[in-house]
Amino acid sequence: MPQQTETLHTIMTGQPVIPVIVIDDAKDAVPLAKALVAGGLPAIEITLRTAAALDAIRAVAAEVPDAIVGAGTILNAEDFKAAVEAGSKFIVSPGLTPELVDAADGSAVPLLPGAVTSSEIMAALEEGYSLLKFFPAEQAGGAAYLKSLSSPFGGVRFCPTGGVSAVNAGDYLSLPNVLCVGGSWVAPKDAVSAGDWERITELSKEAARLG
Repeated sequence: MPQQTETLHTIMTGQPVIPVIVIDDAKDAVPLAKALVAGGLPAIEITLRTAAALDAIRAVAAEVPDAIVGAGTILNAEDFKAAVEAGSKFIVSPGLTPELVDAADGSAVPLLPGAVTSSEIMAALEEGYSLLKFFPAEQAGGAAYLKSLSSPFGGVRFCPTGGVSAVNAGDYLSLPNVLCVGGSWVAPKDAVSAGDWERITELSKEAARLG
């Protein structure tokens, strides 16, 4: 079954920046999500890079109704299933494998898989995926490289993530094949550790204006 394009497109065009969050302590998840939502960034990707990630997703899904919580760093079918059961509304992966395609097949929760090379993009298209994550964006060639992909892959749209910041986000967002960017700068670790939710809301407001 092809990608849940309509659902995913709505999420990706709803805000210029999707926060990419690493949660070390699940108790920070709800106030962090509320701060991001207050700043105009309701779609939030919580990466499965820590033991607290799934609990964080559960908490946000249950306690922050205005948030659209997603799960990132999904590497296999087991991750996909666990993230969906925790309440994820969208799934993000650094790449695309047959196992992930099978896991997403028939699921109402859309998958945003990563692709960088022409071969990876062509493989994704063969599986019906035209909305892709471009990761790691800066390390893979940045906005110039991504711009060059717009001619051979005119029907593909991307969310660049990896090395994207307030400084260069505009370079990506100006491209015709970019719908949004993913970034962690809106929730700095020191602000999360200090519980400085007002700072995160202000950074989110600035990011929301980039669109």
